[in-house]
Amino acid sequence: MSELHDKTMEEPSRRTRSSEDPSLKNYRLIRNIGHGAFSEVKVATHRLTGIKVAIKILNRKKMREKCMEEKVSREIKIGKLLKHPHIIRLYETIESMTNVYVVMEYAERGELFDYIVQNRRIREDEARKFFQQIISGLEHCHKYRVVHRDLKPENLLLDSNGNVKIADFGLSNIMRDGYFLKTSCGSPSYAAPEVISGKLYAGPEVDIWSCGVVLYVVLCGTLPFDDESIPNLLNKIKSGVYTLPSHLTTEARDLIARMIVVDPLKRITIPEIRQHPWFLENLPNYLAAALPNMKHQKEKVDEEILEHMVALGFNREHLVQSLQKRIHDDATVSYYLLLDDNISGTSIYGAELDNSAGPSLSAVPSGGFSVSVAKQLKEHQTTQSPSVGRWGLGFQFGLQPHHIMVEVLNALCQLNVCWKKIGHYNIKCMWSRGGQVQDVTKNCQHNGLHLGNEPATIQTNQVSQNTVKFELQLYKTCEENYLLDLLRLTGPQILFSDLCASFLARLPLF
Repeated sequence: MSELHDKTMEEPSRRTRSSEDPSLKNYRLIRNIGHGAFSEVKVATHRLTGIKVAIKILNRKKMREKCMEEKVSREIKIGKLLKHPHIIRLYETIESMTNVYVVMEYAERGELFDYIVQNRRIREDEARKFFQQIISGLEHCHKYRVVHRDLKPENLLLDSNGNVKIADFGLSNIMRDGYFLKTSCGSPSYAAPEVISGKLYAGPEVDIWSCGVVLYVVLCGTLPFDDESIPNLLNKIKSGVYTLPSHLTTEARDLIARMIVVDPLKRITIPEIRQHPWFLENLPNYLAAALPNMKHQKEKVDEEILEHMVALGFNREHLVQSLQKRIHDDATVSYYLLLDDNISGTSIYGAELDNSAGPSLSAVPSGGFSVSVAKQLKEHQTTQSPSVGRWGLGFQFGLQPHHIMVEVLNALCQLNVCWKKIGHYNIKCMWSRGGQVQDVTKNCQHNGLHLGNEPATIQTNQVSQNTVKFELQLYKTCEENYLLDLLRLTGPQILFSDLCASFLARLPLF
C-alpha cells in the first residue's frame, strides 16, 4: 500500500465518481495509493476527527465477474474479527449499489518491502523490533484460528511511528477442527514447501515458514530462494537448501535455520520462537507475553476519548450503548478512530490493553461489550471462541513422531486398512467392511521411517456402501506434543466412526 509519488494525485480526487457517492459523506477522498483487478485503495480523511484512513473500493460488478464475492466476504469477516496493535484495523464497511467500501487503518509509511529496498538490509536491532511485532500479530491470528497464508514484506505495512501492521487477509482462511487446508496460494518465494507441493497443511506452520523468509530478507536484503524460472524456484524451496550470510549473528542464524525447515513437524512454533534468545533481546513489555484476551479488554471504555466524543456533539449515553451493543454507526467509528490514534501516539504501544484504561462497559445495562467469535464466523462453522480453551484437531501424544507412526501403521495393518504416503507424516487410507486386502504384509513390514508409496488393494463388491476413505496426518502442537488427525473423505459417517473406535482400541499409545 505504498504511496504513489505522482504530484497530480496529491490533490483531493473530488471529481471521481466514488467521491460523489453519498455513502461516503463522512470521508474526504485524497489520492489513490493502489489498485487491483476489481478494487482500488484511496487515502481519505474522516471529516469529523480529521484522522486519515485507507478506503478499499470494491466494484460489485467486477467482483461478480471474477467470482470474488466469497473471498471478499471472508476478508471482511476476518478484518472485523482481528483487533491487535500490529494488525491493520478494519473500522467499517459501507455498501452502495455499485461498490463496497472497506474503511481501514492507514499505514503512512507504506510497505516494509519499500523500506528494505531503500535500506538494502536492516540493522539487526530494528529487524528484531519488526520481527517481534510480526510474531505478536501472527500469534493473535492463530489464536482466532486465522492463517494468513501470504506473509511477505509487501503485506507488512509501517505506520507513522515505524511499527509493523499485518495487512491483506485476502488469501487467509479459517482453521476448522478436523480439516486441513490444501490451497496452493501466496507468493512462491515466501510459500512453504508443503503449500507449493499441494499437500495438506494445518495452517500455522506455513505462516512460520513465511516469517522465516521475511526475517531472512529483512536481515540480508535478498531472498533465501530465488530463480527467474518458477519451476527451478519451486525445486529450490522444496529442497530447503539456502545460504546464511556470514554477517548474521549466531543467534539470528539459529532462529532462521529453525524456521525455514522443510519438514513442518520439525519447524519451530511460536511458543518456541518466544523463548528464543534472539527474539527475547530488548523485547518490549507489552509484547513480553501473549496479549490479553480482547474480549475482556474491549469491556474497557476510555474516559478521555468518551469526553472528546461528547465535545464533538455526541450523546454520551447513546455512545456507550452503541459500544456495548457492538453497533457500527458514526459514533462508534469515530470513537475507535480517536482511540487508535491516541494509542499510536504513545510510547507504550499496548495502551489499549491497560487494565486501568477506564470503567467497564459491563457496568452499563445490557451486558458487556465484547467481540463474539462464534457470531463473526458463524458462516464458516467455526467452534467457540479460543478464550474458552485451546483448540485441537485430533488425538495428542507425548511421544516422538517416529514411535507414534510405527504404532499407527501397526494398528492400520491389524484392521486391514490400505494406505499410501502423500506427504510428511501424512497418508491417505481406505478401508472396507468385510473387504479382503492383498499384500497387507508389504505395508506392514515398515521400520517407522519408510511409510511406503504404494497402497494395498481392497477387493469388495460394495465399495460405495461399505468403504471409507480418509486421511491421517501427524503434526506438532504448541504444547510440544504431537497430534494425530483423521479426516473422513468419503463413505458413511457411522462406518467411519466404527473404524475410528476400532483404530483407537488397537493403539497402545492412547
